[in-house]
Amino acid sequence: MYSKQMTAGWADMDFNSHMRNTAYLDKAVDVRFMFLAEHGYPIGEFVRLKLGPVALKDELEYYREIQLLQEFTVTLELAGMSPDGMRWRLRHEVLRSDGKICAKITSIGGWLDLAARKLIVPPEGLMATWKKLTPTTDYTELRAGS
Repeated sequence: MYSKQMTAGWADMDFNSHMRNTAYLDKAVDVRFMFLAEHGYPIGEFVRLKLGPVALKDELEYYREIQLLQEFTVTLELAGMSPDGMRWRLRHEVLRSDGKICAKITSIGGWLDLAARKLIVPPEGLMATWKKLTPTTDYTELRAGS
């Protein structure tokens, strides 16, 4: 399973002295781009292809707090994809160093043509890259794009 170790920084904190809700989303997106960059799709490649990933829906479930400078791990798994690869569902778990879950993030998205501003079928290599992710136990095939 793909994962990255991270640290909660000052800018990640909220008024209640724990990691703010949007910081969880930011960390999840960072991990997605790290995965893509490590598998042949750095930011420059997306610029060249004139496409990028776009989130259509995010769902966050919170279990435990993360405090300032606390280290944690963010995982990335594939929870679903359409047969044409246009749409995908990703799952992230945010885990403390003791392995206890702090949050679960499920994101539904697709590949956005940056010129046409609509979802498109990705190049075969990009679809194959997503397929390298570990599938979740509740993986489901999504409907094809239209």
